[in-house]
Amino acid sequence: MTVLVVAASLLVGVSLGALGGGGSILTVPILVYLAGQDTKAAITTSLFVVGVTSLAALVPHARAHRIRWRTGLLFGGFSMAGAYGGGRLAAYVPGTVLLVAFALMMLATAAAMLRKPRPGREKARGDRADLPLKHIAAEGLAVGAVTGLVGSGGGFLVVPALAVLGGLPMGVAVGTSLLVIGMNSFAGLAGHLSGVAIDWRLALTVTAVAVVGSLVGGRLAGRIPRDVLRRVFGWFVVAMGAFVLAQQVDTAVWIHPATWAVLGAVVGGTATAWLCRSWKESTAGP
Repeated sequence: MTVLVVAASLLVGVSLGALGGGGSILTVPILVYLAGQDTKAAITTSLFVVGVTSLAALVPHARAHRIRWRTGLLFGGFSMAGAYGGGRLAAYVPGTVLLVAFALMMLATAAAMLRKPRPGREKARGDRADLPLKHIAAEGLAVGAVTGLVGSGGGFLVVPALAVLGGLPMGVAVGTSLLVIGMNSFAGLAGHLSGVAIDWRLALTVTAVAVVGSLVGGRLAGRIPRDVLRRVFGWFVVAMGAFVLAQQVDTAVWIHPATWAVLGAVVGGTATAWLCRSWKESTAGP
């Protein structure tokens, strides 16, 4: 095991503790590109690492009262059902397809996190104690199925689901997501273990280092303003999604004119939409 793997594992824990996500986003690339595991073994191992680390990271958030227990337990329960099914289905999907899907979902999630909330919306919705059961059920099953399929604890989807769709304050969404991630990870792990073996020496070493990082990250989370936390999480996911996607897509695809035409259209459309929204907000009356 290299020093680089250990250092990166520490970052996994800090990310989970501070941002309520990003554990599997980092762990899978670490295990694939630094530890030399194949994709499916890395995905399975990451579920164990992230599951244990997220539960450790839960402690400082619980002490600071940044967890909605009812919402987290219900969301996690529905997610576990979807995660187990997704984990079983993953055995029939090629590893490259899983990583590309993983990267695309990261980028879509980041876009949702980086969008500026409508004035007053987050405050009005964030004051509620818990989300409606029907919303928890629908979002939990969907997030669980996706995270089980791609081998993720789901923080990169759970945090936006709780903060953007559910309207929880960002700090509370981060803390609550850790409970959901732990439940999701172990359910997804059960599904993956039916067809993949884990290198337990590597898994336990990475987990131990990540747990230390998670305790540090949990202390940092309460000191970061929620708007800053939202932006940091969004750009972090953008960077990791772009990295994973770049590693999986053949060089010939990147240099093809059609690729740049599509990217140009997407960037141009996004910029136009942002400018239009900014103009409307600046011209709207109080």
